[in-house]
Amino acid sequence: MKHPSHKAQLPRLRRAHGQVAGLIRMIEEDRYCADILTQLRAAKSALKAVEQAILKTHVEHCVTDAIRSEDVSDREVKLHELFEILKRFQD
Repeated sequence: MKHPSHKAQLPRLRRAHGQVAGLIRMIEEDRYCADILTQLRAAKSALKAVEQAILKTHVEHCVTDAIRSEDVSDREVKLHELFEILKRFQD
C-alpha cells in the first residue's frame, strides 16, 4: 500500500506555527487576556483543520485500501486503529 502524502497540509501547519509564535510574543509582551484567548482559538482551529484533512485522507486511502484487501489481519488492524483514533477525538 502506498502511503498518501500530506504535503498539502504544510501551508495550514505553517500558518498554525506562525500563530503559536504570535502567541509566544503576545505573552512575552503581556498582551490582554482576551486577545491571547482569541489567538489561541485561531491556532487551535488551524490545527483542527489539518487534523480533519489528514483523518479524511486516512479513511479514504489507508482504511479503505485495507477493507478492500484480501488481508483480513490488515483490515482488522486498520479498523482497530481507526476506532482508537476516533476515541481520542472525543476528548
